[in-house]
Amino acid sequence: MLSFDLDDAALRETLARKTAEAAELLRRIAAEHRPATLANSLSAEDMVLTDLIHREKLDIGNFSLDTGRLPAETYELIAAAEKRYGRILSVYYPRHDLLESYVRAHGINAFYESPELRRACCHARKVEPLQRALAGKKAWITGLRAQQSATRAGLPVRVFDEAHGLEKFNPLASWTEKEIWAYIRLNDVPYNALHDRFYPSIGCAPCTRAITVGEDIRAGRWWWELPEAKECGLHPGSGQK
Repeated sequence: MLSFDLDDAALRETLARKTAEAAELLRRIAAEHRPATLANSLSAEDMVLTDLIHREKLDIGNFSLDTGRLPAETYELIAAAEKRYGRILSVYYPRHDLLESYVRAHGINAFYESPELRRACCHARKVEPLQRALAGKKAWITGLRAQQSATRAGLPVRVFDEAHGLEKFNPLASWTEKEIWAYIRLNDVPYNALHDRFYPSIGCAPCTRAITVGEDIRAGRWWWELPEAKECGLHPGSGQK
């Protein structure tokens, strides 16, 4: 977690403005794009959105993808979120036949061997379940931020997702990491314990590591690949306007 001063007047003012803007956008989504849903990866950003949706009492769904290889701390956060907000999460799992076929053909940890095999693993564990989770929805909401990586620079707040045929909203696109953590601390939002161990971005356990001082916040994700390739397929073209 970042170190900062919660008594910083400028930070509080900016956070209040951005929080109000995000809440207003979420209210419009709930009113104009029903049924809408939050794709909740249990990231710090998605927990901010979960808290906002709960506070505003909005009719917006909330789902997560259990890839089968998540860290124990992520499951602990799911339990903590359910205790705080109620049983709000709909959890989607990979199809067993796709996983079994992948492992038989390539091996249990084949994702380390090439970008193609890593993306194939992500497709079975994330992309295909996402397609099922979004079926019948008019809009989906993510916690993506432009500051997160090179692949997300220029991230728009709203874009039509041609791959899934629905509107996609990124209410926190312009938020900084400091603002995310200020919101979490001010509102006592539950978060993944791995964040306190230098894991700013958390995915599957074998594909996530802690980062060192000065590294990019996404450096711990698929660290054996080039930075410009570090997406799993859930957000193709996420930086495009």
